[in-house]
Amino acid sequence: MDIPRIFTITESAHRIHNPFTPEKLATLGAALRLEPGARVLDLGSGSGEMLCTWARDYGITGVGIDMSPVFTEQAKLRAEELGVADRVGFIHGDAAGYVADEKVGVAACLGATWIGGGVAGTIGLLAKSLCPGGIILIGEPYWRQLPPSEDVARGCGAHSVSDFLMLPELLASFNDLNYDVVEMVLADQDGWDRYEAAKWLTMRRWLDANPDDDFAKEVRASLTSEPPRYAAYTREYLGWGVFALMAR
Repeated sequence: MDIPRIFTITESAHRIHNPFTPEKLATLGAALRLEPGARVLDLGSGSGEMLCTWARDYGITGVGIDMSPVFTEQAKLRAEELGVADRVGFIHGDAAGYVADEKVGVAACLGATWIGGGVAGTIGLLAKSLCPGGIILIGEPYWRQLPPSEDVARGCGAHSVSDFLMLPELLASFNDLNYDVVEMVLADQDGWDRYEAAKWLTMRRWLDANPDDDFAKEVRASLTSEPPRYAAYTREYLGWGVFALMAR
């Protein structure tokens, strides 16, 4: 079980696998008013930065599930580095359908709502692990401005303009699911730059170290095309945020 190799290569130096900076991640933790001992579930936990830093800064405990063995191992090493390996654990596995053995106060899926077939399904999945009165965190893209064509939407990595909503519509969609939006922290363009542009140096160094790898042609094509594509499309049109929800 693994994610496509291109992501393992391009994001191998990332600690956060979405457009959040460390400052935004800390802001989110503070905004949730986390208390020591709060239990957090993170589906699609990547390299574990959220759980590890929140355990260090706020005293939470928790578990993360991710299908990348590389990122899961990085998460375990990060927990050891920050001295929180006794409070947070990481499992290499499929987060789709995962339900915690012990109910949690915060259940999160930041940027991987495909595990539940979309936002609504992922909220339903997270709710199965949540204590009454707990908080669900959903990390999801939205349109900063509506793409003028389907080609522009595809340039942003979407299949269609209909894949994402404008921010007011996204917030309203949570209401339609009978959830209150109780907090949100939104990525900014600097966060997007750190997420996307940081891949380029990683790709170049990987190419220099692996010129004869069968995958080098694909990585080279990505390094050539990604900077102008990102600047023309994703950076201008696509937003991303984490939304804190409580059931009514």
